[in-house]
Amino acid sequence: MVNNGLTGSKEQKEMHDEIHLALHTVARVDYNKPIIRNASVARLYEEALAYEKGTVLTASGALATDSGAKSGRSPKDKRIVEEESSKNNIWWGPVNVGMSENSFMVNRERAIDYLNTRERLYVFDGFAGWDPKYRIKVRVVCASAYHKLFMHNMLIRPTADELANFGEPDFTIFNGGAFPANRYTTGMTSTTSVCLNFKRAEMVILGTEYAGEMKKGIFTVMHYYMPKAGVLSLHSSANEGAKGDVSLFFGLSGTGKTTLSADPTRFLIGDDEHCWSDDGVFNIEGGCYAKTIDLSAEKEPEIFNAIRFGAVLENVVYDPHTRVVDYSDKTKTENTRCAYPIEHIPNAKIPCIGSHPKNIILLTCDAFGVLPPVSKLTPEQAMYHFMSGYTAKIAGTEEGVTEPEATFSTCFGAPFLVWHPTKYATMLAEKMQKHQADAWLINTGWNGGPYGVGKRVALKYSRAIIDAIHNGELAKASYELYPKFNLHIPTTCTNVPSEILNPAKTWSGTQKTYDAALDKLAGLFNSNFEAYKDKALPGVIAAGPKI
Repeated sequence: MVNNGLTGSKEQKEMHDEIHLALHTVARVDYNKPIIRNASVARLYEEALAYEKGTVLTASGALATDSGAKSGRSPKDKRIVEEESSKNNIWWGPVNVGMSENSFMVNRERAIDYLNTRERLYVFDGFAGWDPKYRIKVRVVCASAYHKLFMHNMLIRPTADELANFGEPDFTIFNGGAFPANRYTTGMTSTTSVCLNFKRAEMVILGTEYAGEMKKGIFTVMHYYMPKAGVLSLHSSANEGAKGDVSLFFGLSGTGKTTLSADPTRFLIGDDEHCWSDDGVFNIEGGCYAKTIDLSAEKEPEIFNAIRFGAVLENVVYDPHTRVVDYSDKTKTENTRCAYPIEHIPNAKIPCIGSHPKNIILLTCDAFGVLPPVSKLTPEQAMYHFMSGYTAKIAGTEEGVTEPEATFSTCFGAPFLVWHPTKYATMLAEKMQKHQADAWLINTGWNGGPYGVGKRVALKYSRAIIDAIHNGELAKASYELYPKFNLHIPTTCTNVPSEILNPAKTWSGTQKTYDAALDKLAGLFNSNFEAYKDKALPGVIAAGPKI
């Protein structure tokens, strides 16, 4: 029996039979169970509420559920099969750990065995990439309506005609996450396994029900496929002005990427994953996966109002009687999330495609208090800081962190890279040069001293800086050279106090403590970049700090 929750025509039933046969042929999927393919959101709500313990309907109309024992990704359990077609392209190391084809097949068999024990399965066929020229067809096979709804929101939803003519997928996810991996399987280090096989174009998930593994798994796939096609894949948000000018925003957690790219005067192309082709930029996803901890209608109204019918909340706490969610409650996890279709954002641009970017904005939250609030970067500096991917952890945010701690994630997304970082950085520099894009380093962190002494740059000043980039003011501004990092910093910016533009002028300590802090951060940058010197261009290496 194959069922997508719709009363279908003869043609629909034949199409469903073909899909059922394909799953059985490719993966031994059991014939004798419902296979619910591309069902409506309403049907998925019914399925989740009827069959999945702990799932509820919240007061806003969003579905709420728990992701089980895992409330975040498991990057140490990610594996990529070492096989002839891809092994020479992959940046092997702590990010991309190899596994044998045999171990992959053991995990695949285990996942399918688990799926075959379920009373019903769910299939979602959708696309990754809004540009039809580059998009890939993705099939998700899973055992929960929650996972199906999540990927319904995160992938691009096909039209009825596209679904009828979907054909064979380019990549398939077998999600058996409720069943553990066998930790004695060669290459496994725990009961969790997230493994990719580029030759088979498959991903297998075991031992984690955290839905974000599927989202970032497809992002990893695009990070491999797109550069092969000459398209740059990027961990960034993107928005567009009224005149069609596009900006890309890069930044790690806590830097303000989501907040600063959510501009009511500009159209949102996407909040997290993009590609830059010869034709312009396009969003990879069909939805957003927003953090909801401490969310409020006052602070982030667009996200707050997006959490309605069709959205799925993870690991939130709600009032058992009113079903009103308490977004400040961290009892289950600080990583509470919501997945919703991008159409839920009022100023989303659909299709999520834009022209070539005019501005590349690299965001950092410097807790040492020595990076300027805004710097204009040369192409070589843009490559250097893109490959560095710097921000800082703040004392008190994590156990054991007692002073600012530098964090580097190359290309602002190390866990998802497949090729060596220099490939992405070189492609970025080439595209910036060809399309004459300006690059900026924005520090949304501390000014006037380090964390605990200085003050965080006010959000209104960061917004004013972004506005000055977008309206062209900073492209024509006068600049001075900032020592050691050799950054060009503007002397004035509308609606920003001129003294904060140069951290040396606002430093509350002595010259000696300022120099020490500057030298410390510069040294951390240089030490981090040692890992990339073997493949980085001399000009990029020279763009780093000088002590």
